[in-house]
Amino acid sequence: MAKRSKRYQTAAKEVSRETYYTPAEALEIVKRNATAKFDESVDVALKLGVDPRHADQQVRGTVVLPNGLGKSVRVAVFAQGDKAREAQEAGADIVGAEDLVASVQGGNIDFDVAIATPDMMGLVGRLGRVLGPRGLMPNPKAGTVTMDIAKAVNEFKAGKVEYRVNREAGIHVPIGKASFTAEALLENFNVLMDAIIRAKPAAAKGQYLRKISLSSTMGPGLKINPSEVTSTATRSE
Repeated sequence: MAKRSKRYQTAAKEVSRETYYTPAEALEIVKRNATAKFDESVDVALKLGVDPRHADQQVRGTVVLPNGLGKSVRVAVFAQGDKAREAQEAGADIVGAEDLVASVQGGNIDFDVAIATPDMMGLVGRLGRVLGPRGLMPNPKAGTVTMDIAKAVNEFKAGKVEYRVNREAGIHVPIGKASFTAEALLENFNVLMDAIIRAKPAAAKGQYLRKISLSSTMGPGLKINPSEVTSTATRSE
C-alpha cells in the first residue's frame, strides 16, 4: 500500500471510519480538509444493489448540476454541415467529421465530452476501442447522440455530468470543487442523488443504495447514511 501523505494523515484523524455523517456534515469536513495547493474536486462514490451483468440492471444517465463543476469542460462534436456550424456557435471546442475521427484515431483526445449527431455514428463507431474505455463514446442514453447539438453543448459546458454503473456496481461522480460553498455542494449532491434514485432499475431487488461516501481529491472518504440520503433526495416528491 502506498504511503499516505502527511496532509492525508492529518485529515484522516478528523474522520471516523465507524461514523455515518449527514451529507451536510461530510461536506463541511471535506471542505475544511481540502488543503492542497490546487482546488480539489469533491467526489461522490456509490455502491449500488444492482447486478451490472444484466442489461435490465444498468444504471446510466445524465444530470445538470445546478452549480456546475467549477471547471472548464472541453467538448468535441462529431457533425457536419449545419450541425457543425451549430456546434461552433454553441461554443464547442472541437468540431469535425472524418477529420476529427482520424485525429482521435491518431491519439488526439483533448476533450472531456464527445457529442455526435446520429448520422455520424457510423464513423464514430470506429472509435469504440479508443473512446469506450475512457467513457467518452457518444451514447443516446447519455444525451451525447442527438440532433439538438446546441442544447447538448450548452448543458455539458454548464455542468451536466454523466453517471454510469461500473462492473463492480459502483458509480463515481464529481459534484464540484472544494472552493464551492457547502450549500452549493450540497445542492449539487442532492440533485445528483435524486437522479440516481429515480434511475433505479425495476429489476433491482433489496437495498438500492448500499454505500455512499464523499471525499476531496486528496482527502479521506466520509461515509454517508444511505437511508438519510434517500429521504433527503426524495423529500420533494
